[in-house]
Amino acid sequence: MVKTNAQKGSRPTVTSSHTATASARSARAPRSEVAAELLARLAEAAGAGVRMGSKSELRARCAVSVGTFNEALRIAASRGVVIIRPGPGGGLFAADQPPLVRLGNSVLALDADQTSVAEAVRIRDALDPLLIEDALWHASATDIADMRALLDEMARTAEANDSIGFVHANWKLHARIAHVSPQPILRSLYVNLLAIIESHTLSILPTQEQALPDFIAQRHELHVGIVDAIAEHDQKRALALVNQHNTSSAIHHDTTEHAADAS
Repeated sequence: MVKTNAQKGSRPTVTSSHTATASARSARAPRSEVAAELLARLAEAAGAGVRMGSKSELRARCAVSVGTFNEALRIAASRGVVIIRPGPGGGLFAADQPPLVRLGNSVLALDADQTSVAEAVRIRDALDPLLIEDALWHASATDIADMRALLDEMARTAEANDSIGFVHANWKLHARIAHVSPQPILRSLYVNLLAIIESHTLSILPTQEQALPDFIAQRHELHVGIVDAIAEHDQKRALALVNQHNTSSAIHHDTTEHAADAS
């Protein structure tokens, strides 16, 4: 749902459905996901290989129905958090998670726990130069063609005055650049941060400080320059543009309860 309003004294804003408290976020999250996160916390507290309890005991702890608990169990098991052992002495056991699995599960849990959209944006911006450097040396002709196609999508949404469509196309471009990186940890972390940001975006709000069409045109031109620099292997220009991208961005994410209510 896109909401467009003029607000004095601030820049064009992307409002977010992310609220200030974990309890409010959990209230909106599927109950199976909330239960899966509880199982993950219990497993972490128990330690690898320790029996956490029977399915009935843990379902009571999660306070959910049988169907919801089974779905939560499926989620937790797929993330490598718990192991299900049938028969006498069986039940749920905390899994021994490799470091990479723990990192992935931590990122997955951020969205429903204590993180904020602003924090995700800040970390994403810090990772941008690393991904741009990878793209400079690893992007193929197909990669560049895909990036240019996404730039065309950004241009089409701009011409249609579809501001929220423009932002989503912009993030698709960032994700496509990230997929060029040969570094799996960097690539995965970045894409998950983008997902957190995108999942909470409701609208862009223009202001008197800069008209929204002008802002969108400026951002599109900046991204065209970044892709051109990647295609030309121009490291100095690419890093200068990504620095401009991250320091001059007029997109802000409102994480207040008021923004959530406005949805």
